[in-house]
Amino acid sequence: MSKKGHIYRLFPGGNTPSGFYSYYHHVIDLKKANHVYIIKGGPGVGKSQLMKTIGNRLVEEGYDTEFHHCSADPDSIDAVVFPQLKIAMIDGTSPHVIDPKFPGAVDEIINLGDFWNEAAMKENKAAVIKAMEDYSKIYKRVYKYLAAAKLVHDDIEWIYNEAVDYNAIKKKFAPLIGLLDIKDMDKESYQRHLFGSAYTHKGHIHYGETYLSPIKHKFHINSESIHIGSYILEYAKKYLVEKGYDMINYHHPLEPERLETIVAPELDVSITTLPDVGGKTVLDSKKYLDSKVFNKYNDLMKESEEYYNKLMAIVFKDLKRAKGDHDIIETYYIPNINFSKVDKLRDSLIEKILNK
Repeated sequence: MSKKGHIYRLFPGGNTPSGFYSYYHHVIDLKKANHVYIIKGGPGVGKSQLMKTIGNRLVEEGYDTEFHHCSADPDSIDAVVFPQLKIAMIDGTSPHVIDPKFPGAVDEIINLGDFWNEAAMKENKAAVIKAMEDYSKIYKRVYKYLAAAKLVHDDIEWIYNEAVDYNAIKKKFAPLIGLLDIKDMDKESYQRHLFGSAYTHKGHIHYGETYLSPIKHKFHINSESIHIGSYILEYAKKYLVEKGYDMINYHHPLEPERLETIVAPELDVSITTLPDVGGKTVLDSKKYLDSKVFNKYNDLMKESEEYYNKLMAIVFKDLKRAKGDHDIIETYYIPNINFSKVDKLRDSLIEKILNK
């Protein structure tokens, strides 16, 4: 291949009000995959760097590559996928424990724990256990505050739902779907689910520009309400699914069942509520709010928004603290890993993947 592959940056899991929410079973379709490497080993053993290095090498070789980022630390990679080769590498450790489903035929375990000095690790047993318990306690607190923030945000959404005219939105949006070159695909729609954004120690972030930039027909919906935006996306998705189009569904971390973006690859179409990712704005939900109703509850809206923002500020503060605790855990592992052996493994995996 003469040119570099395209890099997609995604989130397969998320920090949500109900705890860690996993879409890792959608990283790759195991029944269609040629090979899946499940990477095991503790924190700091080099799982992320191994996948990053191999991913970047494949990009240089011209292969499109999906980097699936960790919501706990978006600078870390939890999986890498090479769609053209139908090959994936996935971190199979907690909190997204993954084991081979079709051992030998599709997936295999790569254990980086084979390269650590177990005797040296045992010398730090008490410190490692304490650090991991502290890390876990902070995450429990994060999820409690996310749950509280969700309850307050429900009050915000209640006001939007009181004011919005959903029928008027459907009348406006239906003709836009009709402009697409849609036909019956005579097959069942395949559904893939991921997160479109994530709550991280860096704040609420997304990489929408990476997975939407290759799309030819990009449409944007302006909506400050998660419920209204998701309603419109579900409306469009239902129609496309009935026609048999495959869908990539990107979800919102505050409400994992709600949609943030949909992509129909066979139509080369995306519809998103994410800001600043380009595309034509085809609908502004503000235009469909009854101003009298909205103004009636304006004081309640401001109060709820104030409490919601305060709760989310605590969430992000604690996520930063958890990142610091995780860094401490890694200090017990990194000095006791034989990284020269990890490098040899990396080179052999690159050769194996490229010769598949």
